[in-house]
Amino acid sequence: MTPARFKIALCNEVIAGRDFAAQCAYAAALGYDGIELAPFTLGEDPSLLGPHEAARLRDAAAAAGVAVTGLHWLLVKPAGLSIATPDPAVHARTIDVLRRLVELCAALGGSVLVHGSPAQRGIAAGQSHADALERATAAWAAAGEAARQAGVTYCIEPLSRDQTPIVNTIAEAAEIVRRIGNPALRTMIDTSSASLAEAEPPAALIERWWPTGVIAHVQVNDRNRRGPGQGGDRFAPVLAALTRVGYDRVVAVEPFDYAPDGPGAASRAIGYLRGILEAQAAP
Repeated sequence: MTPARFKIALCNEVIAGRDFAAQCAYAAALGYDGIELAPFTLGEDPSLLGPHEAARLRDAAAAAGVAVTGLHWLLVKPAGLSIATPDPAVHARTIDVLRRLVELCAALGGSVLVHGSPAQRGIAAGQSHADALERATAAWAAAGEAARQAGVTYCIEPLSRDQTPIVNTIAEAAEIVRRIGNPALRTMIDTSSASLAEAEPPAALIERWWPTGVIAHVQVNDRNRRGPGQGGDRFAPVLAALTRVGYDRVVAVEPFDYAPDGPGAASRAIGYLRGILEAQAAP
């Protein structure tokens, strides 16, 4: 099989008990190519971090031998944000935060933002699903335009129905992407959510959706919310599909249940994934 063209990043909240430089050093020592940042690990309002702080973080990653590949889990902090809220002040504030996070991603040298944040895209009491989706779509359109101007890509993340009622499948996200028509706004595949929400397995989804151009990122995790290789899901077909279609972006490791702990989960995941890739590349 042709060698894989993608790089593997670690979502930094997995080892957020360490300072950022130590996170980068640990990820590099394990064999990760990059760090995908959850902004809430950087402060109470990470969208307010300025160019000097962004440069410091970017340089710390480079010194360790990894790159900041992008941002995910965008709206945990500051508190009280929502892209779907009918409250115009909260909605406007949330869009402002998203625009600043796009600028932060670019300043960090990242290339992609992943909009998951299920708690911040829920439906308010008395609000219709259609209204919430319309407001969420307006926020994504604004974030996508900011991404276009900054030279990065903004991804709508489909999440399983137990997490959010708004955008559960790639098809739903792709329809929003196509309607907005901004090449800087795409969608992505999270293997845990895809395994729970889609009719097809993740490998088949990759084969079907990558050629359409709407997929710009992949996160890998088991449907049990642990890292790849720590549950019943098979990741050899996922990596083979990514290699087969010529996927050339980042694959980010994003467990939520850290077993035996964060550093151990990070170590197990990269060893498992690198082992599969080596076996697949063997003659």
